[in-house]
Amino acid sequence: MAELFADLIGQEPAVALLEAALARRRLAPAYLFAGPDGVGRRLAALRFLEGVLVADDAALDGDPGVRRRLAAGNHPDLLWVEPTYQHQGRLVPASAAEAEGVSRRTPPQLRLEQVREVSRFLGRRPVEAEHGLVVIEAAEAMAEAAANALLKTLEEPGDGLLILISGAPAQLLSTIRSRCQQIPFTRLSAEGVRQVLARLPPAPEPDPAPQAVERPGLDPPRSEPSELMELAAGSPGALLRHRQCWHSLPLGVAERLLARGREPLEALALARDLTEVLDGEQQLWLIDWWQLSLWRRDHDPGPLRRLERLRSQLRAFVQPRLAWEVALLELSGLA
Repeated sequence: MAELFADLIGQEPAVALLEAALARRRLAPAYLFAGPDGVGRRLAALRFLEGVLVADDAALDGDPGVRRRLAAGNHPDLLWVEPTYQHQGRLVPASAAEAEGVSRRTPPQLRLEQVREVSRFLGRRPVEAEHGLVVIEAAEAMAEAAANALLKTLEEPGDGLLILISGAPAQLLSTIRSRCQQIPFTRLSAEGVRQVLARLPPAPEPDPAPQAVERPGLDPPRSEPSELMELAAGSPGALLRHRQCWHSLPLGVAERLLARGREPLEALALARDLTEVLDGEQQLWLIDWWQLSLWRRDHDPGPLRRLERLRSQLRAFVQPRLAWEVALLELSGLA
């Protein structure tokens, strides 16, 4: 593997295709980086663009200066687009939503105005590079109007180079997929996940979980359960997100969910604690963990189906506390 992609672990087929394109300097106008979230697609896009931006004879060696600029997002010929939330009359990128206090009960979208900005960006003359460069993350999150607008851009890309990153390429229009060279990404082995995590800088200690909902007599869940690795399913990025969600849980909540108390007041108090402390995205994650934990322990599909109904209710804007109250009462055999 060339130096350029040395830090991309477990994606040899994708690297081979990208290295061949750079070595021959035969670049497609559009690429589709398709595969699970958190397995290196974003890193691969950054490294590939680095190879595009440096001189031909050094394309596979990389350039530290270009790498720093791309990582900082300050290259004038690169536009990086990600799904957004509508919040107080403006679009907030998904990566900034938590910091800005945006409600995340509905998934973010790639919107028509964002795709129009892509067309305008590619229509202007590059400042430093030979091409205007655009990366669109979570391309499957495009609304219909945005997808149709992107298709027009792909039909006449000019001298630009687009990279679409998608975890669900089947959800894209077939006409969009047909105009992109697909680069496949796969889930990593357990050893591959460990290698990726070993290369990361030490993570800061997680903030202590909220104390308000601790139940006397139970130790707080500080150790990470084995379910997190199983939920990650070969994705280092997903494992990091699962760890973050786990450590954000209030003290004692995991035990209380698994115990499923037999008193109505316990169920109602737990529903209150969950909805007061966790936002919508964290509640949805908690359902994933709870389903897996219950299945591994009981192998009973009934509670899993009830939790799936709870998930649908939370996404449909049913009042969260009420939805949790009813679900917890039913799961405890109290309703």
